[in-house]
Amino acid sequence: MTSPELSQLGKPVAYADQYDPGLLYPIARAPKREEIGIAGAPPFFGADLWTAYELSWLNPRGKPQVAIAHFTIPCETPNIIESKSLKLYLGSYSGTVFASADAVRDRLRADLGEAVWRGAPAPSAIGVRLLLPDAFGQEQVRELEGLSLDRLDIECTQYTPAPELLSAAFDEQPVEEVLTSNLLKSNCLVTGQPDWGSVQIRYTGPQIDQGGLLRYLVSFRNHNEFHEQCVERIFMDVWRRCRPTRLAVYARYTRRGGVDINPLRTSHPMALPANVRTARQ
Repeated sequence: MTSPELSQLGKPVAYADQYDPGLLYPIARAPKREEIGIAGAPPFFGADLWTAYELSWLNPRGKPQVAIAHFTIPCETPNIIESKSLKLYLGSYSGTVFASADAVRDRLRADLGEAVWRGAPAPSAIGVRLLLPDAFGQEQVRELEGLSLDRLDIECTQYTPAPELLSAAFDEQPVEEVLTSNLLKSNCLVTGQPDWGSVQIRYTGPQIDQGGLLRYLVSFRNHNEFHEQCVERIFMDVWRRCRPTRLAVYARYTRRGGVDINPLRTSHPMALPANVRTARQ
């Protein structure tokens, strides 16, 4: 099993400019899921939406080509890909000749799919979409829809995850709400570098105390965990303590190294959100 501590995170490396799929470093999801009480199949659906802004290769005449890449990684894959290894892998395309953008897309799908499904059958492919320069103008900037929790004037004193801050009105009529916050911050599990994000919580059920929910989200501020793991922790804490009948947690983290990661976890099948960046991304 691969371990985060054995990855290239926080270590000086030589940047390859010739295609090398061996640079990808998968990390098993299971150990961190076990920490939050998930054994076996997770009790949620969803995916990790990645955007890579630093993708370039050479055409058959040696002329550089560029694209923005959108990746969709199902949450049922046994592995995530460590983000620095993804950056190194994408960088290895920069001096490599490919016949076409379609050839690049197919190679990305094959390599990333192998890494995230490694050690298990692959019942589905990952999604890969390349946006070429003539379509760059179509890229949008849009904030997460919902009522902002950040409007609340509250005191915050806890900066490691505190699920006890969560509560809901179980003796009142259920509600349907979409709540957002731009105050999510956690830290890289290995390097401790800050990860800044925005989060959207969409639920149906007993009304969640908004002040407590905001304090809970702020409590991740000194927590060391990867993006995907933080979102799963938030989902499970809200699911258990507030007992909604339906719940979706979606976070969009600011990019680092030309890559942003945006996990969605939901209690029920639903269409994936459009991979549209926020202003901070």
